[in-house]
Amino acid sequence: MSSRLRKTALVLSGGGARAAYQVGVLQAIAEIQPEPLCNPFPIICGTSAGGVNAGVLAVQADNFSLAVGRLSEVWRNFRPQHVYRADVPGVAANALRWLSGLFFGAFIPSGGLSMLDNRPLQKLLEQHLDFANIRSNIERGALDAIAITCSGYTSGQSCSFFEAGPQVAGWNRLQRVGIKCAISVEHLMASTAIPFIFPAYKVHREYFGDGSIRQIAPVSPALHLGADRVMVIGTASVRAQAPERTRGDGRPTLAQVAGHVMSSIFLDGLSVDIERIEHINRTISLTLRGDPCEAGLPLRRVDVMVLTPSKALEGIAQKHVHRLPFAIRLLMRVFGAMRRSGGNLASYLLFEQVYCRELMQLGYQDAIARREEITAFLEGKMSPVHVALLPHAGANAS
Repeated sequence: MSSRLRKTALVLSGGGARAAYQVGVLQAIAEIQPEPLCNPFPIICGTSAGGVNAGVLAVQADNFSLAVGRLSEVWRNFRPQHVYRADVPGVAANALRWLSGLFFGAFIPSGGLSMLDNRPLQKLLEQHLDFANIRSNIERGALDAIAITCSGYTSGQSCSFFEAGPQVAGWNRLQRVGIKCAISVEHLMASTAIPFIFPAYKVHREYFGDGSIRQIAPVSPALHLGADRVMVIGTASVRAQAPERTRGDGRPTLAQVAGHVMSSIFLDGLSVDIERIEHINRTISLTLRGDPCEAGLPLRRVDVMVLTPSKALEGIAQKHVHRLPFAIRLLMRVFGAMRRSGGNLASYLLFEQVYCRELMQLGYQDAIARREEITAFLEGKMSPVHVALLPHAGANAS
C-alpha cells in the first residue's frame, strides 16, 4: 500500500440475542492485542443488535478494554425484561393490540403495532450511554467514525446514519444512503426494530425498522467511511456450500416460517456481500499485481476478515428456551417456537443469562482459536488471498 495511513473497520451484523457472540469475540480481541486500552477499530459500523454493541464501543472508544468490559457485564446479566416487557399484563396487552390491529386495522389506528414492547431497551440505553462522548472521541482522535444502519419504511432505502469528522461526506447509491448526523439512542432503537416483533421507530421525518432489512451490502458503510481493512463479526456461519436438501413432510410451524424470514433478514445480505468480495479477491489476484494506486487506478486494497460461529446458535437456543418468562413461553408456544423446529426464532429473542453467556464463551473460543490470524490482521500482515480491491471512499465506493 502507499504511504497513506491504513484504517481498520469493525462491522457488527444484526441478530437479536445472537449478538452476545460478538461480545465474546471482542473479549478475545481485547486480550490478544498488545495495547488493550487502545481502540483497534477507528471505524465502527453496526446494524440491529450489532448496532447497540457498536454504540457502546463508540461511546467508550478512548478505552477499548473498558468498553468491552461494559458490554460483557451487560450481556452476561441480560434478562428478557431488560429488552422487552415480559410480564403477563404487558405481554397480554401488547398481544391484544396486535391482534386487534390485524383484524380491525381498517377501523382503528395502528399505534405502532408489534408483538413485543421494547421500551425497556430504550430506558437501558439512555441510562448507560452518554452519546456526547462520541463527538469527544472523534475530536480527540480515538475514533474516526461510527455508522448505524436502519431501513426506511417509506423510502425503502438502507440508511446508514453516521457521525464522523468534517472531512467525511454522505453518500447516495441505489437503495443505499449515508446520512451524517449526531448518533443518538433513537438511531439504535430504529436499527433494532425487528419487523412485527418490535415497533417501527421514527427518526427525523421517517419511520425506520431493523437495519438488516434490504441491507444488500453490509460492508459498504465501512468502505465509504474510508476503511482499508474490515473485520466482520457475524452471528451465523457463512456456508461455503449449499446445505443438503432433506425431505420435509410436515407443514412448517409459524415459528419455523418466522425464523426462516428472520434468517433471511439478518444473514443473507452479509453472506452475499462476503461472496461478492471473495469473487473480487480471486479476480484481482489473477489479473493485477502491485499497488493499484501506483498504476493510476481509482482503487485501494481492502483486507477482509470474517468471524462467525463455529456452531449453530439455534441448537444452543433450543436448550435454553424453557428459561424464558412464563408469558413469553406461552406466546412462543402459540407460534410453535418451543418445538425443535422453532429454535431459530427463539435464538433471536432469548435474552437470557445462560444462553448469552454460552454464546459469549463460544465467540471467545472461536476468536482464540484464530489468534494468529487476528493478530496478523490487526498488524496488517494478512495473506494476499484475503485482499479485495474496491473504489476509494468518495470515488464510486461500494
